[in-house]
Amino acid sequence: MRYLLLLVVVMPKLLLAQGLDKWQQKLDSIALQDVPPRAPGIATAIVQNGQLVYEKYAGYADFMDSSLINSNTRFNIASNGKQFTALAVLNLVETKQINLSDDIRKWFPRLYPAIREKITVQSLLTHTSGIRDCYDLLSLQGYTWWERSLSNADILALLEQQEELNFTPHSTYLYSNSNYILLALLVEKVSGKSFLDYTNALFRKMAMYHTSFEPDYRAIRGPIAKAYFNFDTWTTYDWRWNVVGDGNLFTTLPDQVQWEKIVQTHRSRQLNRRIIELSQLPVAGDSIKLYGYGLEFGRYKGIDYVFHEGATGAWKATLIRFPSRRTSLLTFTNTGKSIPAQQTRQMADLLLGNAAMAEQPVTRPSTVGAYIGEEDIVGTYLTTTDFAFQFEVRNQQLFLKRMGRNDVELEREAANIFHQKYDSAFKQAFTRNEQGQLQVTAYYTTHAPYTLVKTTPLTAPIDAKDYEGVYYNRETNTTLHIRQLEALNYELVRNNKKSTAILVTSTKMLAGAYRLEFLNGELLLSGDRIKRIRYIRQH
Repeated sequence: MRYLLLLVVVMPKLLLAQGLDKWQQKLDSIALQDVPPRAPGIATAIVQNGQLVYEKYAGYADFMDSSLINSNTRFNIASNGKQFTALAVLNLVETKQINLSDDIRKWFPRLYPAIREKITVQSLLTHTSGIRDCYDLLSLQGYTWWERSLSNADILALLEQQEELNFTPHSTYLYSNSNYILLALLVEKVSGKSFLDYTNALFRKMAMYHTSFEPDYRAIRGPIAKAYFNFDTWTTYDWRWNVVGDGNLFTTLPDQVQWEKIVQTHRSRQLNRRIIELSQLPVAGDSIKLYGYGLEFGRYKGIDYVFHEGATGAWKATLIRFPSRRTSLLTFTNTGKSIPAQQTRQMADLLLGNAAMAEQPVTRPSTVGAYIGEEDIVGTYLTTTDFAFQFEVRNQQLFLKRMGRNDVELEREAANIFHQKYDSAFKQAFTRNEQGQLQVTAYYTTHAPYTLVKTTPLTAPIDAKDYEGVYYNRETNTTLHIRQLEALNYELVRNNKKSTAILVTSTKMLAGAYRLEFLNGELLLSGDRIKRIRYIRQH
């Protein structure tokens, strides 16, 4: 069976300084680390100073016809498509057809009639609208979204059923795909064209002829890198999703390289230079500086950068830009075993050289503290967002429990420090905060340390009647059944599916990815991108 590795060997002076072969070998090693023989694969590129300097394709696009990934292969780059939805909105702003300060209910009057504050176009762009994420709403309703073929109109109908927001508009930031779906609908309303036609015209102006949003899964043009998971064998699935704007953008690597060249040079024969420049900056005058026109802003190892991740099933994509170095890195995959966010940053480390060593992630406690006994550790710990660790002792061994994951046996490595028995890199350091509360800080090689604070144990007798019952939310037409199992443990039944819940305070219960708050006979449910959905107790 054929297996293709294609390498473009044009290198910039930055790379040539250390020898062409050395750079090729290192970049290839990073690109191919998750692409074994006879597997789906990757397309990745580096653009510097408006020129393509590195490009690689590897792996299978489709096992059915043994086609290999190449420059013509189209990937679904998921949320990385948001930057182009924002570009379409910017184009309408530039032609004075809309203003960023416009309330979206000017065009969608059935949305949130009881909300008095303005929900502006700008708040959609910066994820400060407070509008709940449609995928989390669908999940709450029991739907596996990618098994369906919903459209933007279906999502609008779902949002029109919502009466409340996650928070007051413009008061905070919370990523929600619903924002960019509404922006796509707004483009249609204002332009009088379909979102597909309007954005395809933009792509043609930029010479991106193989790029388009796909609002009809039956009409997607090939060749496509089919998405594959591996559960002992490579398995694909039928793509049936028709929602666009937040993602569902199919494109080739060369087309995205073309866009990076435009971004770096600010030159396009048919696209307004001002629009290109604005698209790469935070929204002017907005208090949110972490997210702008479909892009995130931050610092990577001491260097300002622009980035975005995209994930739709086994399709994953990463974009990283270092504006001060006029350098962009792109990685697209069609394999569930690849982590392009990690691979692309490994490539960035190589390019940045010593600069990338300036800020190393903290992966272990810097000092050993006072001894903390296992009996003191036992209990429930929460972050400010109610992510929970539970510690318990079994047969004189300390175990960590986390919702939705296997229990972990811990071993003591120092007076107040433990680590996972079979993965010593996962460390937990127990200390006390300024209020004297016991807290645990978790360390690992792939994330920054985070801290959870121990909750005060419930000592008063628990009356199950305070929590048991049937609760209903009309916005999502969902019902929750709660009953006590024993002590602080409860059973939650949602959409005929059972899960366990634990009472962590007198008013708060955790159930998998959800937090339940009991207030004045109501239950407020919160998840990752949905907050305080109000359930009324029926009986």
